[in-house]
Amino acid sequence: MIGYILLGIVVLIAVYLMTAYNGLVKNKNLVAEGWSGIDVQLRRRADLIPNLIETVKGYAAHEDKLFHDIAELRAKSISGGSVGEQSAVGQAMSQALGKLFAVAEAYPQLKADANFRDLQDKLSGIEDEIQLSRRYYNGAVRNLNTMIESFPTNLIANNFKFEKAEFFEIGDAAAREVPKVDFKT
Repeated sequence: MIGYILLGIVVLIAVYLMTAYNGLVKNKNLVAEGWSGIDVQLRRRADLIPNLIETVKGYAAHEDKLFHDIAELRAKSISGGSVGEQSAVGQAMSQALGKLFAVAEAYPQLKADANFRDLQDKLSGIEDEIQLSRRYYNGAVRNLNTMIESFPTNLIANNFKFEKAEFFEIGDAAAREVPKVDFKT
Protein backbone atom coordinates (compact mmCIF):
# COMPACT_ATOMS: atom_id res chain seq x y z
CA MET A 1 0.00 0.00 0.00
CA ILE A 2 2.80 2.46 0.90
CA GLY A 3 4.46 1.59 -2.39
CA TYR A 4 1.37 2.67 -4.34
CA ILE A 5 1.17 5.92 -2.40
CA LEU A 6 4.84 6.67 -3.09
CA LEU A 7 4.38 5.70 -6.74
CA GLY A 8 1.36 8.02 -6.93
CA ILE A 9 3.37 10.90 -5.43
CA VAL A 10 6.23 10.29 -7.86
CA VAL A 11 3.79 10.20 -10.80
CA LEU A 12 2.15 13.46 -9.63
CA ILE A 13 5.54 15.16 -9.32
CA ALA A 14 6.56 13.88 -12.76
CA VAL A 15 3.29 15.12 -14.29
CA TYR A 16 3.74 18.52 -12.65
CA LEU A 17 7.35 18.78 -13.88
CA MET A 18 6.30 17.93 -17.44
CA THR A 19 3.40 20.37 -17.31
CA ALA A 20 5.59 23.17 -15.95
CA TYR A 21 8.34 22.50 -18.52
CA ASN A 22 5.81 22.42 -21.36
CA GLY A 23 4.29 25.68 -20.08
CA LEU A 24 7.72 27.31 -20.16
CA VAL A 25 8.35 26.03 -23.70
CA LYS A 26 4.91 27.25 -24.81
CA ASN A 27 5.48 30.74 -23.39
CA LYS A 28 8.98 30.90 -24.88
CA ASN A 29 7.48 30.07 -28.29
CA LEU A 30 4.75 32.69 -27.84
CA VAL A 31 7.47 35.27 -27.19
CA ALA A 32 9.25 34.19 -30.38
CA GLU A 33 5.96 34.39 -32.29
CA GLY A 34 5.29 37.85 -30.86
CA TRP A 35 8.72 39.08 -31.87
CA SER A 36 8.20 37.67 -35.34
CA GLY A 37 5.02 39.76 -35.63
CA ILE A 38 6.89 42.91 -34.63
CA ASP A 39 9.71 42.07 -37.03
CA VAL A 40 7.28 41.65 -39.93
CA GLN A 41 5.69 45.03 -39.25
CA LEU A 42 9.06 46.75 -38.86
CA ARG A 43 10.12 45.23 -42.19
CA ARG A 44 6.91 46.44 -43.86
CA ARG A 45 7.57 49.94 -42.55
CA ALA A 46 11.18 49.82 -43.72
CA ASP A 47 10.07 48.70 -47.19
CA LEU A 48 7.57 51.56 -47.44
CA ILE A 49 10.04 54.28 -46.45
CA PRO A 50 12.02 54.54 -49.74
CA ASN A 51 8.78 55.19 -51.66
CA LEU A 52 7.73 57.80 -49.13
CA ILE A 53 11.09 59.55 -49.28
CA GLU A 54 11.14 59.58 -53.08
CA THR A 55 7.67 61.12 -53.13
CA VAL A 56 8.64 63.87 -50.68
CA LYS A 57 12.03 64.45 -52.36
CA GLY A 58 10.32 65.68 -55.47
CA TYR A 59 8.78 68.53 -53.48
CA ALA A 60 11.34 69.18 -50.75
CA ALA A 61 14.74 68.42 -52.24
CA HIS A 62 16.50 70.68 -49.72
CA GLU A 63 15.71 68.29 -46.82
CA ASP A 64 18.73 66.07 -47.58
CA LYS A 65 19.79 65.64 -43.94
CA LEU A 66 16.36 64.38 -42.94
CA PHE A 67 16.29 61.97 -45.89
CA HIS A 68 19.78 60.74 -45.01
CA ASP A 69 18.82 60.23 -41.33
CA ILE A 70 15.72 58.25 -42.28
CA ALA A 71 17.71 56.11 -44.71
CA GLU A 72 20.28 55.41 -41.98
CA LEU A 73 17.56 54.44 -39.49
CA ARG A 74 15.96 52.20 -42.12
CA ALA A 75 19.26 50.38 -42.61
CA LYS A 76 19.61 49.89 -38.84
CA SER A 77 16.05 48.58 -38.66
CA ILE A 78 16.64 46.07 -41.44
CA SER A 79 19.93 44.86 -39.93
CA GLY A 80 18.08 43.56 -36.86
CA GLY A 81 19.56 43.49 -33.41
CA SER A 82 18.30 42.90 -29.91
CA VAL A 83 14.83 43.84 -28.75
CA GLY A 84 16.23 46.91 -27.00
CA GLU A 85 18.14 48.03 -30.10
CA GLN A 86 15.10 47.55 -32.33
CA SER A 87 12.98 49.45 -29.84
CA ALA A 88 15.40 52.39 -29.86
CA VAL A 89 15.62 52.39 -33.67
CA GLY A 90 11.83 52.17 -33.91
CA GLN A 91 11.40 55.17 -31.62
CA ALA A 92 13.96 57.19 -33.61
CA MET A 93 12.25 56.13 -36.86
CA SER A 94 8.86 57.31 -35.58
CA GLN A 95 10.35 60.69 -34.65
CA ALA A 96 12.08 61.05 -38.02
CA LEU A 97 8.90 60.15 -39.89
CA GLY A 98 7.06 62.72 -37.79
CA LYS A 99 9.57 65.32 -39.00
CA LEU A 100 9.07 64.13 -42.56
CA PHE A 101 5.32 64.63 -42.30
CA ALA A 102 5.91 68.04 -40.73
CA VAL A 103 7.97 68.95 -43.80
CA ALA A 104 5.16 67.68 -46.01
CA GLU A 105 2.75 70.08 -44.27
CA ALA A 106 4.63 72.98 -45.87
CA TYR A 107 3.81 71.72 -49.37
CA PRO A 108 0.06 71.76 -50.13
CA GLN A 109 0.63 70.17 -53.53
CA LEU A 110 2.45 67.27 -51.83
CA LYS A 111 -0.34 66.80 -49.31
CA ALA A 112 -2.79 66.66 -52.24
CA ASP A 113 -0.68 64.08 -54.11
CA ALA A 114 -2.63 60.79 -54.19
CA ASN A 115 0.54 58.69 -54.02
CA PHE A 116 1.73 60.55 -50.92
CA ARG A 117 -1.66 60.21 -49.23
CA ASP A 118 -1.72 56.49 -50.02
CA LEU A 119 1.77 56.02 -48.59
CA GLN A 120 0.83 58.05 -45.52
CA ASP A 121 -2.28 55.89 -44.97
CA LYS A 122 -0.27 52.69 -45.38
CA LEU A 123 2.34 53.92 -42.92
CA SER A 124 -0.37 54.83 -40.42
CA GLY A 125 -1.81 51.32 -40.73
CA ILE A 126 1.61 49.76 -40.25
CA GLU A 127 2.22 51.89 -37.15
CA ASP A 128 -1.09 50.58 -35.73
CA GLU A 129 0.00 47.01 -36.50
CA ILE A 130 3.34 47.61 -34.77
CA GLN A 131 1.46 48.84 -31.70
CA LEU A 132 -0.76 45.73 -31.66
CA SER A 133 2.22 43.44 -32.23
CA ARG A 134 4.12 45.15 -29.43
CA ARG A 135 1.21 44.59 -27.03
CA TYR A 136 1.00 40.91 -27.96
CA TYR A 137 4.75 40.45 -27.62
CA ASN A 138 4.93 42.25 -24.27
CA GLY A 139 2.04 40.11 -22.95
CA ALA A 140 3.87 36.94 -23.98
CA VAL A 141 7.08 38.25 -22.37
CA ARG A 142 5.17 39.03 -19.16
CA ASN A 143 3.77 35.50 -19.01
CA LEU A 144 7.13 33.87 -19.67
CA ASN A 145 8.98 36.06 -17.18
CA THR A 146 6.33 35.40 -14.52
CA MET A 147 6.73 31.64 -14.97
CA ILE A 148 10.52 31.92 -14.85
CA GLU A 149 10.40 33.93 -11.62
CA SER A 150 7.58 32.05 -9.86
CA PHE A 151 8.16 29.19 -7.45
CA PRO A 152 8.36 26.25 -8.16
CA THR A 153 8.58 26.71 -11.95
CA ASN A 154 11.68 28.84 -11.41
CA LEU A 155 13.50 25.67 -10.33
CA ILE A 156 12.68 24.02 -13.65
CA ALA A 157 13.47 27.20 -15.59
CA ASN A 158 16.88 27.48 -13.93
CA ASN A 159 17.73 23.82 -14.55
CA PHE A 160 16.81 24.03 -18.23
CA LYS A 161 18.39 27.46 -18.79
CA PHE A 162 15.21 29.39 -19.64
CA GLU A 163 16.00 33.11 -19.68
CA LYS A 164 13.80 36.10 -19.12
CA ALA A 165 12.84 37.94 -22.30
CA GLU A 166 13.24 41.67 -22.85
CA PHE A 167 10.17 43.90 -23.19
CA PHE A 168 9.73 46.02 -26.32
CA GLU A 169 9.47 49.41 -24.66
CA ILE A 170 9.28 53.04 -25.59
CA GLY A 171 12.85 54.25 -25.35
CA ASP A 172 12.07 57.95 -25.08
CA ALA A 173 11.37 59.00 -21.48
CA ALA A 174 9.49 62.08 -22.70
CA ALA A 175 7.01 59.86 -24.58
CA ARG A 176 6.15 58.09 -21.30
CA GLU A 177 5.28 61.24 -19.42
CA VAL A 178 1.67 62.19 -18.92
CA PRO A 179 0.92 65.38 -20.84
CA LYS A 180 0.20 68.41 -18.69
CA VAL A 181 -3.06 70.19 -19.44
CA ASP A 182 -3.47 73.76 -18.25
CA PHE A 183 -6.76 75.54 -18.82
CA LYS A 184 -5.73 78.68 -16.91
CA THR A 185 -4.49 80.58 -19.94
